[in-house]
Formats: sequence, C-alpha cells, structure tokens
Amino acid sequence: MISIKKTPGRDFLVLNLSDPQLGDGEWEAGHPNRKILENCVKTLADRIRPDLITVSGDLAWAGNDLAYDALADLLDSTGIPWAPVWGNHDNQGGPEKVEAVVCRYLTHPLCLYERGPAAIGNGNYVIRIEEDGRPVSALIMMDSHDRAPYVNEAGEESNEWAKLIPPQLDWYREQIAALAADGCSDSAIILHIPIYAYREAFRAAFREGIDPKTVLPADADGDGCWNPGYESSFGVLWEGICSYPADEGAFDAIRACGHTKTVVAGHDHVDNCVIRYEGVTLAYSLKAGPGCYWDPRLNGGTVLTIGESGVKSVRHEYVKVEGTE
Repeated sequence: MISIKKTPGRDFLVLNLSDPQLGDGEWEAGHPNRKILENCVKTLADRIRPDLITVSGDLAWAGNDLAYDALADLLDSTGIPWAPVWGNHDNQGGPEKVEAVVCRYLTHPLCLYERGPAAIGNGNYVIRIEEDGRPVSALIMMDSHDRAPYVNEAGEESNEWAKLIPPQLDWYREQIAALAADGCSDSAIILHIPIYAYREAFRAAFREGIDPKTVLPADADGDGCWNPGYESSFGVLWEGICSYPADEGAFDAIRACGHTKTVVAGHDHVDNCVIRYEGVTLAYSLKAGPGCYWDPRLNGGTVLTIGESGVKSVRHEYVKVEGTE
C-alpha cells in the first residue's frame, strides 16, 4: 500500500479528474483542446489546492505516447502528487502498452502508482491517507478493464463494457480486511467504468416522467427531479449508464464489507450525477477538458473532502470554458 499524510486538524482534499483523453495531435502547441485542458487542470489546482490528484481513467488513447507523457508533465506542473487508474481506452492496446506507460510514469516522483497483481488487471492498488500514523481513509484504485463478453436472456452473445472480475473482488475484500485490522473504517473506490449499481441507484432515485436529458445542472438538486429519500442527490445524466449490463457483484461486496462509502467513476462524459444509495455515495466525476466528446457546461473536476473519520463530502468544481455560456 501507498501512504500519504494528512495534516492534523485539516481536511485532506482529493481532486479527481476524469477522461482527459487528448490524442497526440491535440497536444501540439497552440491546439485549442490542449489549451482548454491545461486551463482546467491548472485552474482547479490553484483554486482547490488539493493534497492529491486522482485520474479516473482514459488518460489518453492507447499507443499515443506523446499524449500520456504530456499529461504527466501537466500534472507534475501542479506540484501535487497524482495517481491514475486506467480506463477502457488506456487498456485497448493491451497490457504491454499500459506497462510501457507505467514504466515512464514511475520515473515521475509525484506519480503514486503500484502495478498490483497482474492476474486481476493493471494498477489495482491502495492509497492510505494517514493522520499521526493512523489511517483515516483509503482510496481503492481499481482497473475496470475494457470489454467483456455477455450473453443475454435470449442466448445472444455480445461484447460489452467490462466489469470488476471475481478475483478483483476477492482482492478488494483482502484490502478492506487489512485496512480494518489497522483501525481504518472508511474507504473510497476510484475506477473508470461504473459498476452495475449505478443503474439501480438512478432508477431508485430519479423521478419518473422526467427526461434526464432535459435537466440542467442548475436544476439537478433538491426534490425537483429526485424521489423522496434521495433529495441529497445532484448532477445530471445526459447519456445512458455504460456499465456492464448485468450485476457483477461489486455492490454486494461493498455492502458486505461495510467499509467503502464512496465510489467515483468516469467513462460517461456527460453524466455527473451523485446519488447516495443504500449507504454508499455513487458518484460520476466531472470530466476534465474536451477529449473524445464532451459538453463544455460539464467541464471541471470532482473533490472528495476527507476528515479524521473518512470522506465527508463529494462536490463538483466547474471551470468555465472561454467563449461558452
């Protein structure tokens, strides 16, 4: 496990950036997409002054070496430690491509990363947040892979967005047991592709008869579009929830362990809803920059505030894009 210190008496702030995903050409000097992403990252770093930056996948496109290196340099320029997990586009080149990026990233002193067990993916690792030598919370960084086979009720086969696999969930249980044995009672999972429970949470929380695509960020909190008991929810869902189409058992493992109370995902670039569901906050991170596809109204990052007893809050920090409303 990696350990990072929390200053006593002060909240520990984690800034999560998701899906920066510029290609090599977009990192060329003067490219407008580079300018937008750089402004987003630097604005958030200066505004929030986080203790740690995490990146919830799709850092670039597999094989775009210039893009991966340029993003690392941008993150380094903040002077803040940073820790990535991989997304489906990172994984599309296979483990060899990921490992090539890992070898370069591990030369960056501010990059916090461990490869983790090779049998369960690339980069499954834990970051302990410690105060006076005691772990107050932990970030469980998990690789959600790329694609996975699926057979529907009619017996039809397809290749769908991937899921956390059973050996990964066993690894998760082992990490939680080790944290609990060390006196830690709180953790957050950071991954790219949302777990299946995001679908269940949205169905339970969102009011029937309202088209989610018509709800604007300014109107996406309170009881206007959320069912009773879910009024603390906020954020929009402007595209479908692109998880594996069947329950992979991740939420059952989370509930059974009773330790993880926050999950942060990326992947769906124009979703940023945050729902408290059965005692666990299921959050979509705000997307950083215009990579791949985006909506400039949803540009920024997501902040986890961690106190002496764990994650206290999740909020979005928006960065206005010049020339947009």
